[in-house]
Amino acid sequence: MDHRLVIVESPTKARTLKKFLGKGYDVRASVGHIIDLPKSKLGVDVENNFKPHYITIRGKGKLLKELKQAAAKAKTILLATDPDREGEAISWHLSQALKISDGNACRVLIPEFTKSVVSDAFKNPRSLDLDKVNSQQARRVLDRLVGYKISPILWDKLQYGLSAGRVQSVALKIICDRETEVQAFSPREYWTIALDVEAAGKGVFTLDLKKIDGADIDIGDEAAAQAVLNDVRAMDLAISSVDQTRRQQRPSAPFITSTLQQSASRRFGFSTKKTMIVAQQLYEGVDVGKRGPIGLITYMRTDSTRVSARVQEETREFIEKSFGANYVPKDIPQYKSKKANVQDAHEAIRPTDMALSPKDVKRHLTDDQYKLYSLIWTRYLASQCCPTEFNQTRIEVNAGKYLFRAVGRQLVFDGYLKVYDQFPNLIQRPDDALLPDVNVQEKLAIKEEKPEQHFTQPPPRFTEASLVKTLEENGIGRPSTYSAIITTMLDRKYAEKKEKLLFPSELGMTVVDLLSESFPNIMNVEFTAAMEAELDAIEQGDDPWQAVLERFYSDFAKDLERAKEQMRNLKREVVETDIDCSVCSQKMVIKRGRYGKFLACSGYPQCKNTSELPKEGEEPTKRKVEFLEEKCEKCGSPMQLRSGRFGKFKACSDYPKCKNTKPLLNKIGVPCPLEGCEGEVVSRFTRRKKMFYGCSKYPKCDFTSWVRPAPGRCPLCSAFLVEKR
Repeated sequence: MDHRLVIVESPTKARTLKKFLGKGYDVRASVGHIIDLPKSKLGVDVENNFKPHYITIRGKGKLLKELKQAAAKAKTILLATDPDREGEAISWHLSQALKISDGNACRVLIPEFTKSVVSDAFKNPRSLDLDKVNSQQARRVLDRLVGYKISPILWDKLQYGLSAGRVQSVALKIICDRETEVQAFSPREYWTIALDVEAAGKGVFTLDLKKIDGADIDIGDEAAAQAVLNDVRAMDLAISSVDQTRRQQRPSAPFITSTLQQSASRRFGFSTKKTMIVAQQLYEGVDVGKRGPIGLITYMRTDSTRVSARVQEETREFIEKSFGANYVPKDIPQYKSKKANVQDAHEAIRPTDMALSPKDVKRHLTDDQYKLYSLIWTRYLASQCCPTEFNQTRIEVNAGKYLFRAVGRQLVFDGYLKVYDQFPNLIQRPDDALLPDVNVQEKLAIKEEKPEQHFTQPPPRFTEASLVKTLEENGIGRPSTYSAIITTMLDRKYAEKKEKLLFPSELGMTVVDLLSESFPNIMNVEFTAAMEAELDAIEQGDDPWQAVLERFYSDFAKDLERAKEQMRNLKREVVETDIDCSVCSQKMVIKRGRYGKFLACSGYPQCKNTSELPKEGEEPTKRKVEFLEEKCEKCGSPMQLRSGRFGKFKACSDYPKCKNTKPLLNKIGVPCPLEGCEGEVVSRFTRRKKMFYGCSKYPKCDFTSWVRPAPGRCPLCSAFLVEKR
């Protein structure tokens, strides 16, 4: 039977698409990339115009074979991966693997998973955008060159296993620079002055001191504050001006990727990674009952606040029906991005169907999905409503060289705030700050003086949200990379998160120092932003991707050679301490090894004593050698207990002559439940450090369980018991 083969990235997206396409379509998922650069080597031929060497990703061979078999049976092959650079690259790799001819109209772009949009997309497939593919390919090669060329230098000079990233290293430097500012900050004292005053019979209100001799106030100590108050006490206070105006406050623009990540972090404490995972679920489709799976939001990797004219007209009708005609603005709202280099490839993040309110679909969503969908739905709907309007009153008092001011306001039309009334946890309605009805020249009596001492605060450490904002403002990375940048820094232990704040680790600070000295361009914010602009130029077809790489690599190669020779070798540097060696009494020194810093005897190699580096306030402890009663079955020497990167294990004491090792069996006090076995249940770990339970007699006994067994047997069926989760 003739049919069309459609390939997307994820199984969830495939299920959603099947519902819209129906019969005649075979929808399959590639599960992300199927082809990439090899992990074991550079994979880029620098001497041959930076030609990349792509291979099938390990574990994807069977899937690729199945896709090829399906393609051989299909009349037409359509590639419906994500509508961005990376999605275009995945489609291009698929087209190469499935031998789809160049120029074939095989590419389908789906900005939202709704019936009408999907139908239109499949009626208008286009050929692959090779400029977009080349832009992504250039980014991939750039990142590979930086990572695979710099990392070995860090292994040699600092610590094995470290890695560098073209964009992540700059982001880490931003965090480290802020930490340096915080540590170097010296607080400065300053004072503010407020007066509670009363106009005869009209109530008390507060005046704040704003200017002295026309300049912003700068009161450095209590004596200066008292001098101001002494001056003011001697004056007759009278109102100099009363200004009443009608003001408006516009709603915020619809979400883009960065603002969504920032708002989700502030409102719900979501990490950038979690926000993007949940948003991906909402985009790919959620089963909402009778309507089946449907994408609830548009594509969530975007830097544009643009919304299609058709959708805005539909939204205006929805607002009028839901809230009234007075909430529909006369002109359709348009929002401009604050960034200069907006790609504008996709609309802003918005709901696909305003009729599907968060409360209507709540029972079909997880708690996290509901929170994020509520945030997106209300933000978009509010952005299309009228501004709020309020009356603002400003009272000023000129007392000699001092200017005091009081500002009050009263909400007269709630405008877009009406939307948030359905979800009051997302935004707080402003309270009215009313001032009494007073006149110019009216006398005021001081009821209370309020001098207040303050101290300047250091610049705040970054949260994930504020770091994303800084990266966006500086043109570093793109919407699809913000989450990966932060996740990578945390995974590599270059930074850590404490109470939502990002702190650089000692290792992170050291890496930044070394890279800043040896690779000033790589660690330069402006250089990184300029490189992003060059990648954009490739996408627009304005610059060949190999030419961009050539310009980059010509300087980078020189920095590499210089770094190999001149970068400080911290592995060889030792720091003397006043700690005595517990074996030979010589002084211990701090060295760096495979797993970080440790204490070693300065008499090495005659004395090989080492110990863990003590924490501040702790005494150093010698690494104890604990011998076991068990003998090595290979040489007969006593076995000893040792520690490695994956925990404790048993090893022969005659190492390195005998390298026999055995896992340490942690018995849980339960006999093996298999009949005839005399072993005991022990806890073990998989290669990925996931705990399971097995028999101590393995491999003779193959009993295993993911759940912790308990003593005894079930009185009903005699099966072995487990602890309740």
